[in-house]
Amino acid sequence: MAKIRGAVVIDKERCKGCEVCVVSCPCGVLALSTEVNGKGYAYSYMANPTACTGCASCAIVCPDSCIAVYRQKFPTE
Repeated sequence: MAKIRGAVVIDKERCKGCEVCVVSCPCGVLALSTEVNGKGYAYSYMANPTACTGCASCAIVCPDSCIAVYRQKFPTE
């Protein structure tokens, strides 16, 4: 059986740092950056990328639809 890992891609310029995605992530993958985007908001980023399962909870709850989630299968050894 293959292991599935996810990758979260966040449009940093559209993110307003509402933190809804950070709270909704069951694996603790996302966090707010200490840097700010062009609008002055701290944006979300993958702080713990190896823990992502690709569940897409973050993308579903994002009010600005600035998150895309991709899943990739890796063979188990």
